[in-house]
Amino acid sequence: MAFVEFAAAGYRLADGRALVRELSLAVAEGETLAVIGRSGSGKTTALKLVNALLMPTDGEVRVAGRPTTAWDPIRLRRQTGWVIQEVGLFPHMTVARNVGLVPELERWPADRIRARVDELLALVGLPPGEYAGRWPHQLSGGQRQRVGVARALAADPPLLLLDEPFGALDPITRAEVQREFRALQGRLRKTAVFVTHDMREAALVGDRIALMEDGRLVAVGTLAALRSEQAARPFLEAAGDA
Repeated sequence: MAFVEFAAAGYRLADGRALVRELSLAVAEGETLAVIGRSGSGKTTALKLVNALLMPTDGEVRVAGRPTTAWDPIRLRRQTGWVIQEVGLFPHMTVARNVGLVPELERWPADRIRARVDELLALVGLPPGEYAGRWPHQLSGGQRQRVGVARALAADPPLLLLDEPFGALDPITRAEVQREFRALQGRLRKTAVFVTHDMREAALVGDRIALMEDGRLVAVGTLAALRSEQAARPFLEAAGDA
């Protein structure tokens, strides 16, 4: 069953320039789809169409079978975990407050929020007794990304959207966090759309890989399938054939 579906979806600016063109693509429930492309290929625009940060100017985007235009945008976003490269932790809030923010907005009882925060910090490898009371500036880059992932999972959303979440990390930390994310997804099986410009990362985290160029989908499939796709060769060659 498709949990996210682009149906001939497109997005044009007011001047008529198309950032996404005729995108038809389905993401199955529990699948991690890695979306890869060069800068300007439309991958981040496509991601923003999923949680109604942008609305399609052509076609339709559906989440859980409903067009994004039929969703209350706030309700849709609160059911979507969002992880970005800069993390976006609030510097005036402790780690615990950052992770528990959406459950707090959803008016969960305080004891339930506390238990959920402790559960998630442990899940991402940050013992709550040591990290819950820390401030974002007291964390390393890798630790901040882990907190960002925990925050995205806090209200147990069925959908995760990740926009180059590990791009700012040093190579060793990045490889470690990639492996942790993949292991975490193996346990949780959230539906996830993971945007990256790195084919090796796409191959590691994604069940399938979608390649975008100039706003269009040029190929989609497993890494093994893409090796036989002519359109995928430039991406594979740039990554050393992943």
